[in-house]
Amino acid sequence: MDRIETYLAMGGYWAYVWSALGLTAVVMVGQVVTTLRTLRRREAALAELESRRQRRRASHAERAAG
Repeated sequence: MDRIETYLAMGGYWAYVWSALGLTAVVMVGQVVTTLRTLRRREAALAELESRRQRRRASHAERAAG
């Protein structure tokens, strides 16, 4: 148990080490969340563009046939 406490104390620098580790974890989680939100937005925009393209092709095909 004493070894664990010594490890967690980080040679007296525990406050710096653990706060830096915590801040790093928060930033990394934030980056994942931001990336996933951006991905979903861009996928939705792509789906909208593809549906517009299909509608445009269908209307052009109707005009050509009629």
